[in-house]
Amino acid sequence: MLIDILSLFPAYFKGPFDVSIIGRAIESGLVQINLIDIRDFSQNRHKKVDDRPFGGGPGMVMAPEPVASAIRSVKKEGSHVVYLSPQGKKLDAAKCKELAKHEHLILLCGHYEGIDERVIEKEVDEEISIGDYVLTNGCAAAIVLVDATLRFVEGVIGHPEAAMKDSFEETGLFDAPHFTRPVMFEGMEVPEVLRQGDHQKIEKWRKAQAREKTVRVRPELVKGESL
Repeated sequence: MLIDILSLFPAYFKGPFDVSIIGRAIESGLVQINLIDIRDFSQNRHKKVDDRPFGGGPGMVMAPEPVASAIRSVKKEGSHVVYLSPQGKKLDAAKCKELAKHEHLILLCGHYEGIDERVIEKEVDEEISIGDYVLTNGCAAAIVLVDATLRFVEGVIGHPEAAMKDSFEETGLFDAPHFTRPVMFEGMEVPEVLRQGDHQKIEKWRKAQAREKTVRVRPELVKGESL
C-alpha cells in the first residue's frame, strides 16, 4: 500500500511511523508512507497557505491553490483522497477494512479553521472523523487512521487471525478480557475457566464477558438485541 500524507507539519509523523508495527511494515516494504509539506506548493514568497474567511468569523482558512496542487502532485488513477475532518463520517473497523483495500491513499490533514470547500468538492473522495471532538490539526487523526487501517493489510500483523479477533470484528462487540502468568497477582486470580483447558467453555465464557462489558460501557452497540 502507498500512503501520501499532506500536512503543514511532516515532522509530526516521524516518531509514530518509525517504530513498532508500522515501522516494521515500512521496513519490510508492505507499506510506503510519504510525508508531503503543503507549504512547498505555495506561490507566496513567504510560503503563506492561509487567508481570512469570506463572510467573516474567527481563524484562518487554508487557501485552495496550494492544497489542490499538493493533492494533484501525487494523485493518479485509482487514488483515494481522504480529508481528516470533524465533519466526516466517523472512523470504525468496517471503514478501516474498506480503506485497506485501496492501493493508494492520500490523506489530507486539516489545519486552522479548515480547507476551502472548493478543494473538498473537487479533489476529496470522502471526509473521515476519528471522533466527535476537534483537534488542533488533522495530523493525529491521520496517524490513527493509518494505524487502524494497516492492521487489515495482509502481512502487517504477525498473526493473521489477530485483527479478526479484536474488539468489534467478529460480533461487533468488545474483546474479552485477557490474562497471562502469574495465576495470582496482588490477590487477584486468573478465572478458573481459562485454566481448565476446555476450549468450548473458554469460548463461551469469553463471548459472555465481551457482551457484558459492551452492554455496560457501550449499550448502543447492542441496541435492538436481547441484553
